[in-house]
Amino acid sequence: MLAPGQEFEGYLVECVLGRGGYASVYRVRPSTEPGVFALKLLDGRHRGPADLARLEREFTLAHRLDHPHIIRMDRLGDGWLTMEFVDGGTIFAVADLRRKLSALAQTADALDFAHGQGIVHCDVKPDNIMMAERGAVLVDFGVAHVIAQGVGDLPPAHIEASLPYAAPELLCGKSPSAATDEYALACTTIELLTGAPPFKASTTMGLIDAHLNSPPPRISRKRDWVPHAVDSILAKAMAKDPVKRYVSCVEFVSLIARALT
Repeated sequence: MLAPGQEFEGYLVECVLGRGGYASVYRVRPSTEPGVFALKLLDGRHRGPADLARLEREFTLAHRLDHPHIIRMDRLGDGWLTMEFVDGGTIFAVADLRRKLSALAQTADALDFAHGQGIVHCDVKPDNIMMAERGAVLVDFGVAHVIAQGVGDLPPAHIEASLPYAAPELLCGKSPSAATDEYALACTTIELLTGAPPFKASTTMGLIDAHLNSPPPRISRKRDWVPHAVDSILAKAMAKDPVKRYVSCVEFVSLIARALT
């Protein structure tokens, strides 16, 4: 752990921003020039080859994607990276519906751009959509995949994507595609509109079964201000067969916005 006031690799630590399962994030300033960044530092117990590879992947793939709504990377070191500091909280901090829809549209555009570069994020969820002055910022490419490479067969127990938002094809061990991110974005949309992800279960296997076999919820039954058309749009974006989803994330979010405004 780093303490406020401590120097690390040319940065002065200001405060801790958060701690996750394998890393801590700090607000830092360069020691010799103006600016503020976020420093992500692997914990001492999580510096094995897989953890280092995940951190390098997060940096390398995001660094390749020059888009206003994708996090900007700064430097990569041994077990750490620095990136732009985004201080607006997650998309959950947005209360106004129109601003939520705008942030979703920006995220969709970022995802379509990444897909055009052959990259699938694979962990789209509200916690990975941060808010900045310029709008939504998609973060954490640590489990992203390069489409051209494929990922082989991965059993459900080894899926790294967050289960409340995981597409059926991921849970079946199939390679992800652009449609995988669209499914997760639809789950995120449901959570933003209702306050909860689409499926609830008391066990991991129960949640997996819901993604594989249960129809998407009809959120118009939970929120009387949501038109029935939204249910149909979400159902297509969350089709069990990825081929049956919308062609792009932008198309999906555009239809949602049109139905709600």
